[in-house]
Amino acid sequence: MDASVVGIRLASGVVAPLIKKLLRTEGAGAGLVDRPQRISSYVSRREKHDLDAADLRSLADHLVREALRAPGERPLPPGGEAGVAAALAATLHALGDLTLTDVEAVRLGPAAFARRLRAAAPDTGLSRDAELFHDRLVELASLHILNFFTQRSTFVAATLVGQSRLHAETIAKVDELLTRLPRQDGRDTAFEERYLAYVARRHSTLTIFGLDLEPGSSRWPLDAAYVSLEVSRSLPEPDARAAPDARAASAAAPGPGASPYDLSTDEALTRHRRILLRGEAGSGKTTLIQWLAVSATRADDGHIPFVLPLRTLTRHGERLPDPSTFLAATGSPLAGEAPEGWEGRVLRDGRALLLIDGVDEMPATERDRARDWLADLITAYPGNRWLVTSRPSAVRPDWLAGEDFTEVTLAPMSRANVRAFIERWHTAARAPGGYADLLLDSVYTKPDLARLATNPLLCGLICALHRERRGFLPTGRKELYAAALSMLLHRRDRERGLRLPDLAEEPQLQLLQRLAYWLIRNGRTEMDRARAEGLISGALPAVPVARVLGEAPQVYRHFLERTGLLRAPTEDTVEFVHRTFQDFLGARAALDEGGVGELAAHADDDQWEDVIRMAVAQGRPRERTEIIRALLDRGTNRSVLLAYASLQYAAELDPALRAAAEAAVRHLLPPRSIEEAQELGRTGPLVLELLADPATADEHEALMAVTAAGETVSEPAIPYLARFSDTTSPEVRHALIALWGRFDTREYAREVIERLDPPPTDLAVRTDTEADALRAFAGPPGLVVTDRVSRPALSELFSRVQVAQLALVRLPELGDLDFLRGQTELEVLSISRCDPYADVTALHGLPVRVAHLDPDSPGLHEAIASWNRLRSLELYTSRPWSVRDLAPGADLVKLVLDTPALDVTGLCRHTDLLVLNLGYRWRPAGPADWTEISRLEQLEELAVADETLEGLLGHVRLPSLRTLRLYGHKMLPPELEERLQQGFPNAEVEPYSYVYEQ
Repeated sequence: MDASVVGIRLASGVVAPLIKKLLRTEGAGAGLVDRPQRISSYVSRREKHDLDAADLRSLADHLVREALRAPGERPLPPGGEAGVAAALAATLHALGDLTLTDVEAVRLGPAAFARRLRAAAPDTGLSRDAELFHDRLVELASLHILNFFTQRSTFVAATLVGQSRLHAETIAKVDELLTRLPRQDGRDTAFEERYLAYVARRHSTLTIFGLDLEPGSSRWPLDAAYVSLEVSRSLPEPDARAAPDARAASAAAPGPGASPYDLSTDEALTRHRRILLRGEAGSGKTTLIQWLAVSATRADDGHIPFVLPLRTLTRHGERLPDPSTFLAATGSPLAGEAPEGWEGRVLRDGRALLLIDGVDEMPATERDRARDWLADLITAYPGNRWLVTSRPSAVRPDWLAGEDFTEVTLAPMSRANVRAFIERWHTAARAPGGYADLLLDSVYTKPDLARLATNPLLCGLICALHRERRGFLPTGRKELYAAALSMLLHRRDRERGLRLPDLAEEPQLQLLQRLAYWLIRNGRTEMDRARAEGLISGALPAVPVARVLGEAPQVYRHFLERTGLLRAPTEDTVEFVHRTFQDFLGARAALDEGGVGELAAHADDDQWEDVIRMAVAQGRPRERTEIIRALLDRGTNRSVLLAYASLQYAAELDPALRAAAEAAVRHLLPPRSIEEAQELGRTGPLVLELLADPATADEHEALMAVTAAGETVSEPAIPYLARFSDTTSPEVRHALIALWGRFDTREYAREVIERLDPPPTDLAVRTDTEADALRAFAGPPGLVVTDRVSRPALSELFSRVQVAQLALVRLPELGDLDFLRGQTELEVLSISRCDPYADVTALHGLPVRVAHLDPDSPGLHEAIASWNRLRSLELYTSRPWSVRDLAPGADLVKLVLDTPALDVTGLCRHTDLLVLNLGYRWRPAGPADWTEISRLEQLEELAVADETLEGLLGHVRLPSLRTLRLYGHKMLPPELEERLQQGFPNAEVEPYSYVYEQ
């Protein structure tokens, strides 16, 4: 017989009374006096004489009979019962011979205990089938015997005492072990504190570029220096299935639509876990990396920043590091102190913030290797946050799309950014009073200077030169760099009266440009100190006057310590303080070496783009002609654009060649993508005459033209952009609005923003200056007002401008909404993350149709009750609310709620309701609540907590329902999912992994 079929199914009520006869009871207590408690002490025959051999046989017979009566295949042939009963009686008799304690027996378990019992008994002499049946009966008896032990009070108490002693012993041993070997998590925590402190110190200051100030003042706190710039990206199309009023509500929030939208860098990095950030040289990418690293050290969220500059990681073409060598690869002095495996644990736990800087600073041939390295890291450690930076043209648009990266581009500094930067720079540099205002006047009144002040590097250069030259400023990019080099190399030390060897600028430039050209030719931004000294040593015979500083090591030290042009990331490496100076000096070297052919040959390499432009700017007329002609002859899109962009740097050029460059670039018009349009716009204002005619351009041509014109950041672009004011394209309209911050605030508002017809529906007002610039529109616009607008500015704005849509976002000190009195056109209102207790009396009686509200103001419900035209309401509040509080004329199509208590009485009268979200806290008060919902015959979307599903299934039938959203984190059992499919056959069931989003 197969052993698997010898199963005995007997109820405990049958077996337990029989087994109980074998054993005697015990009084309460732990049994600490008479220990150990052997099983023999529990067997009745040992303590009493009321259970003899006949009794045991009778008990065994009874067990066998009951087992044979159990349903299933008969385990014994007829006549085998007596032999099994005799053997079972003998085995049970062996209980009195076991030396185990009750605790030891329970630890063994039924099967092992049964084996010990059979081993203590004589051989059964049974057949194979009978032996199997006997063994199953012994195991069954053993199970009940052990159960008896566990129910005894003495057993329980004794076990607790034993466990307590064992725990005490274990604790003592563990404590002893911990004194010898510290816990790993404790070591991690201690190291992380040191590491975060190091990162905060390492990245929390910037150098005031271009000035040699008194000790301690040349470095300024990052908090004071950092200006939060904006980034742009594209959004997907909105859901066409949304109700009209729902779409109107979304229009009141920041950033709707399908076209590019602008966010601050902080907001973008909060919204997205993986970002590829593109930005021009000097646009602030590395400063942003520093800001994020320092911010992470201050946040109490457990994130650990790793700053990974690719130029350092691949200095010698090394293999990119795995997590265990992150610190060593970046030269951190803490590399040898990290607990073994610490980096991997941080990444595994999803706590890492990986800041990977400068894809463009790697040779183009190595960038695919960097992408593969990133992909492997993300595959192994997917739960972390990632930021990768690059120049715009260094990698193709979809370079990291396969890894779910969101691509954003750093926008040029707005006028507000420029003002903030200049003011902070002058404060940190302790400049004389009035210098900042004088410079701001120059930047605002001189278009050439305004075009230069579009990124932090150039803005800093302008500040430094303005102070050094006491108000005199160069107007062109070449002149700006040349003046900065002069200031750094020569004028500072001479004007400060330092006693140093007198060496003119030109010999220094000759030596420095050798370093720059080597870096450019090798696709690097960093070199070994030994290599730098070797290049200087090789050049000194041709520049003998430089020996006044000494031999190559002394010359190198002079450049590093006195000029401010070079810096040492580590003790053994050197780089230019900014890539711009490397390119400018490399262009000088290329011209000196007659390398026109080499320049043109690299026209399609983004690392050579600025080198070529600066070569045209610094070259003689013949050299300029050769470079531009070679670029045109090369004939690629990039080389043609580069030739055209270089025209603005060619002060003197053959008119025929200039015309040829303009004709060649016309073949690239209109641009095919946003990226191409931006690249075209960066060639300068002369591109405006080549762009599409606004009167005849189609939607794509118009978007490309607006993008390119905006990228010129020139005053002549404003009248050109104004010619698009009657466009009906949402993308073009949004692009026009997004450019506001790049131009003179008042002029752009007057010439472009206010002339849009129809008026904008999502115009972002971010500063008092922007609020003050708005005067008159063709009709009521839609505004999105954010936290940098003051309360007085709001009052002034709404006293002269009627609005149809309004979003108030992050205004924590509103106090009241009295500025909205008299807004008789206001139909769409959103109030999010503002003063939660602001006085909302002014909202009474407004013609609001769509509302998104989260204040806790006492009078808010009364204000809502006064809106007779209300069609869509989203309400997030800590106060109870009732549907009965709606105005009699309100007829909702959408209702989204999150309230601590909700009365749905009267909901059924809103027969046009399409979307109903009752929030994660709502529970029905009774069947009447379900009846209200059941009468919503048009309802297409419903959101409730998963704990209400039984009531929903039992009371509600909604044939129109298309989407059922469930709040909760529990997996639904299959039978409940099946019932949902049956109850709502036309609906998709979707979980909510969050409570709600504002």
